[in-house]
Amino acid sequence: MDGQGKLRILELNPQLGAFEGDLNWRVARYSQRLGELLSPGQTLSDFAMGAHYFGLHRTDRGWVYREWAPGAQALHLTGEFNDWNRESHPLRSLGGGSWEIDLEGEDAIREGSLYKVCVTGPSGWKEDRIPLYANYVTEDENHNFSARVFEHRQPFPWTDRNFRRTENLPPVIYEAHVGMGTEEERVGTYLEFARDVLPRVKAGGYNTIQLMAIMEHPYYGSFGYQVSNFFAASSRFGTPDDLKTLINTAHSMGITVLLDLVHSHAVKNTAEGINGFDGTPYQFFKDGDAGNHPAWDSKVFDYGKNGVVHFLLSNIRFWLEEYHFDGFRFDGVTSMLYLDHGLGTAFTDDHKYFSMNTDIDAVTYLQLATTLCHEFRPGSLCVAEDMSAMPGICLPVDQGGIGFDYRLNLGVPDFFIRTIKEKRDGDWSMSRMFWELIARRPEEKVITYAECHDQALVGDKTIMFRLADKEMYFCMDRASENYIIDRAMALHKMIRLVTMGAGGDGYLNFMGNEFGHPEWIDFPREGNGWSFAHARRLWSLADNELLRYSLLRDFDRDVVHLLRRYNVSGCGVPDCILQHEQNQLLVFRRSGLVFAFNFHPEWSQPDFLIPRMEKGYWRVVLTTDDPAYGGFGNVDDEVVYRAGEGTGMKIYLPARSAVVLALCDEEGKLI
Repeated sequence: MDGQGKLRILELNPQLGAFEGDLNWRVARYSQRLGELLSPGQTLSDFAMGAHYFGLHRTDRGWVYREWAPGAQALHLTGEFNDWNRESHPLRSLGGGSWEIDLEGEDAIREGSLYKVCVTGPSGWKEDRIPLYANYVTEDENHNFSARVFEHRQPFPWTDRNFRRTENLPPVIYEAHVGMGTEEERVGTYLEFARDVLPRVKAGGYNTIQLMAIMEHPYYGSFGYQVSNFFAASSRFGTPDDLKTLINTAHSMGITVLLDLVHSHAVKNTAEGINGFDGTPYQFFKDGDAGNHPAWDSKVFDYGKNGVVHFLLSNIRFWLEEYHFDGFRFDGVTSMLYLDHGLGTAFTDDHKYFSMNTDIDAVTYLQLATTLCHEFRPGSLCVAEDMSAMPGICLPVDQGGIGFDYRLNLGVPDFFIRTIKEKRDGDWSMSRMFWELIARRPEEKVITYAECHDQALVGDKTIMFRLADKEMYFCMDRASENYIIDRAMALHKMIRLVTMGAGGDGYLNFMGNEFGHPEWIDFPREGNGWSFAHARRLWSLADNELLRYSLLRDFDRDVVHLLRRYNVSGCGVPDCILQHEQNQLLVFRRSGLVFAFNFHPEWSQPDFLIPRMEKGYWRVVLTTDDPAYGGFGNVDDEVVYRAGEGTGMKIYLPARSAVVLALCDEEGKLI
């Protein structure tokens, strides 16, 4: 707030003045919730200690198991240690919904043995459930899931003590799915990913990986977005120690690791998940229809309940502390923020953000979550998947914001898909493209991408596959000549360059898309004969120097390295120099570089005048037309151009190509 008590969000966004009361209530509600949750002198990190208390833990005398089940009549620990007896090991009530049992003796529960808890609900029914804080859950040959003891006497040998994400370093994110990381038709592992994929990420210039599908989920095809066990790393990829090895390896390479965190909903399954755990439908979720997500067929959390907030905040601390994650991509934030989950809502005016449709409890929870992240792990990264662009999503809480560091710019991939599908070449809107790439609220940092995993799913198409279609099957060898492939290659490179160059304060790519991975993603299911053919990455395509995929890979690598070297993403909104709709031209300046695009399919520009150039000498430091990237070599990157005072500069810009220019001396040496 300023000296007059006015929130900074209102200074940055004066048009929100009509909603000053709502924004003040947002801040007041956060302070009120802190007072309800925390004891005097307690921090959020102290509060979020659920994983240290609940669950199964070693003690000097053996083990202790604690559970939170406020609606249950009784709980009994059962498992291989007692031949699955559902009566012999009752838990005692500690009050407040907490339960506990001590097990003495070294052999009371063995490392690796299976266990569950038998819950007697309020109506007297009994059901075996997976403990809420289980840290390792495995599936047997009959597809039944059980908790498995995983509690080493010796701590994991971390070597990343000195690793810290550089706070002001723009994230260049490689979105990845561990199971798809192998080329074989099976589920890949954590250790294989560390060995085989991380070196590719490093070589490609990416400084961050975002791991999907880590939180345990019963259905592989859900892409990890139907979470069942919030404290368990998915066992289909290996053990908890294997995941720690992956993260430790990434840190040794200087790579930040984000977890794709799903707190927006939970799988509705009761046998595998937390739904109805204590015998009531409302322990975690909203009661009645409000507790069911109409689009995702899942359960919706009640963020107004202290027990739910404690569980979820403890989950955040757990992943930061136990696995050394460096932050989170919060999934489904739009779904959390609005009671209708943002389904079918067009956020065309600010009234849509401050109405009876806003879930203020979810807003407050997200404020608590981002505050905890930054308090417990200073420098941790919080990214919001919010398509609504909620005001203040990336402002600090005390300024009237929600506290995220970045928001994903979901509008950009939608724009490119619509343009490719609906517009003829030569009719693309340069002004609309530039607007989509730069649009954001004041001081809101966004991560922009041309495509992520969403565009690759079955039923949709990646940009490269949409551009090339069936020709990818026959004409991606370098020796072939094919106009459709030439067009696809050119536009694929230009779209990625304009997105990285102009779009936002960070960048994201889904693994394999950098080299134009063909076809779609389709996980094993009954409809495809339980095939893994489309649930893997064909790295050999990019490694084969006879194919054009390697050219796209090399282009992506060189663009990432160039833009990181010039800190392009960290220097604010680009300055537009020229837009020309008829000639399909777009030129902008950012961080000392000038980006010039000619999207026209036929009209080359032999004497293209770029106005408002900084006086001095310039040369091309990258062009999409370079033969090294599958271009035609019509741009001479040895030419030194001269820009006079106020005269601009003429260059040759071929049709359907782009160049990046940098200042140099008279001999062409970069300054």
